[in-house]
Amino acid sequence: MADEGSTPQKREPIKSSVGAVAGQRRRQHAVTVGRERRESLVRAKRLCRVPVSGDSDVPIDDGDMMIDEEQSILEAQTLKAVDELKLAVSYEGKGVMQKRISALRELRRLLSKSEYPPVEAALNAGAMPLLVQCLSFGSADEQLLEASWCLTNIAAGQPEETKALLPALPLLVAHLGEKSSSPVAEQCAWALGNVAGEGEELRNVLLSQGALQALARMILPDKGSTVRTAAWALSNLIKGPDPKAATELIRTQGVLDAFLRHLRKADEELATEVAWVVVYLSALSNVAISMLVKGGVIQLLVERLMVSNNLQLLIPVLRSLGNLVAGDAQATSAVLVAGDVATDNVIQALVKCLKSEHRVLKKEASWVLSNIAAGSVEHKKLIYSSEALPLLLRLLLTAPFDIRKEVAYVLGNLCVAPPVGSGRPSLILDHLVSLVHSGSLPGFIDMVRSADIEAARLGLQFMELVLRGMPNGEGPKLVEKEDGIDAMERFQFHENEELRSMANELVDRYFGEDYGVDEF
Repeated sequence: MADEGSTPQKREPIKSSVGAVAGQRRRQHAVTVGRERRESLVRAKRLCRVPVSGDSDVPIDDGDMMIDEEQSILEAQTLKAVDELKLAVSYEGKGVMQKRISALRELRRLLSKSEYPPVEAALNAGAMPLLVQCLSFGSADEQLLEASWCLTNIAAGQPEETKALLPALPLLVAHLGEKSSSPVAEQCAWALGNVAGEGEELRNVLLSQGALQALARMILPDKGSTVRTAAWALSNLIKGPDPKAATELIRTQGVLDAFLRHLRKADEELATEVAWVVVYLSALSNVAISMLVKGGVIQLLVERLMVSNNLQLLIPVLRSLGNLVAGDAQATSAVLVAGDVATDNVIQALVKCLKSEHRVLKKEASWVLSNIAAGSVEHKKLIYSSEALPLLLRLLLTAPFDIRKEVAYVLGNLCVAPPVGSGRPSLILDHLVSLVHSGSLPGFIDMVRSADIEAARLGLQFMELVLRGMPNGEGPKLVEKEDGIDAMERFQFHENEELRSMANELVDRYFGEDYGVDEF
């Protein structure tokens, strides 16, 4: 893969499936996935409002959460609760364990009540060293559960509040071990997932303390709730930008088989968390891409696409699929074969998403198709001859801007063959002519007029194909008819040198002094 920071000397083709462009887009999708997870209603950090196992405590009712309670009252109650915990920790008489558990339960209850838990008040009162002490080995499971639950909600707070967990991390990781009860291990995994969700610095700390291997062991069984929490924590832990953790995870014995098994058999909640892990694996690690494809994950993802209408599941499934078909050209060619039933299922699943009422599914499906369209000529023909094409043409003219930009990548790449060497891409003329005659040109010219630099580049590149390639020299007339000259002339003094040069060159070459002379 080309170096991420390298800048090509020549203008890239509209897109390349295995070159620097695809690699950069996969990595960008990985490191910005926090935004996408917010779109899909999945938070990178999560408050724990109910216990991880139903028999350990009574779930908190919505009416007991006191969302509208005065923050000052809540903070005063928290200070009192921390003081009670201090007394309980120092107490050595009869019933010491129950005193600690009661004090921890009250602090946890307060940290679970509000949309903005009184984390700062708890930390300022000295809660952290007390909670660390309550995690000591040999403590009762109920004490460990309450302490780790408090830490989970502290870790869901502001960055500095999350960093306050540093002294507790070694014990949280240690309690993921096989000797811990399932509820305790799961609650500790939840706390660590929140810490990992804060950023690269804390992820590196966790990786250095062995959290990756400990969490990886937790996803091997089929215990739904525990595996689901561990998978979510792993997705936060490997999200990059360094690919080392992703590669280490996929190489861990039994992990690949577990992911495939969960994607095949698990309920949608667990499959969703596993699919997010696959998103990061496929975005960051070429080793992971190769192993996942060889393991048959593409077919499993397609099966989920075909049968599910769950938006939270479909988003990471689509993202994973797009990463995989962009990442390993040989494997993709072996999987996506014209006339093959599995390949037809891929296209049908993507068509289903293009027809969806959810804009995010349309955008993600278009992104997957753009990666397929950036591949071989055979892959381009697959899309061109499918039901996806008329849907894409309609979306180019009617969809919101972010979807239209992804669609532009698809349609533009259908018109060019992969370049040989450093030369510009050669035309697939019948595709270009058909798309232009189907009304796609105005959509690309609108891209040129947009303030988005990437979209404007796409529009100019497609206009260049039209000007250069349409038979009988009709390209310039078609562009002029759609006010394309005016769209290009707005770049005459544009601050972006690349776009300014592209537009001025096209105007000079195709609409110079001799343009239209033959008509008189």
